[in-house]
Amino acid sequence: MFEPLAVPIPEAARLTGCGRSTLYSEIAKGNLRIRKIGSRTLIAIEDLRSWLATKIVEGK
Repeated sequence: MFEPLAVPIPEAARLTGCGRSTLYSEIAKGNLRIRKIGSRTLIAIEDLRSWLATKIVEGK
């Protein structure tokens, strides 16, 4: 099965279960990197996974 290298923000929100506004906030804070290709804004899957890994809550 094909796994994309990068996805647009709405797809990243769907994949993570986070809202788009949460992702935009994390991008603005510099916590999540984006790629601009023409007019498209993409998030690399590897960056999305790394960002999610920082959100682990211990003890819950």
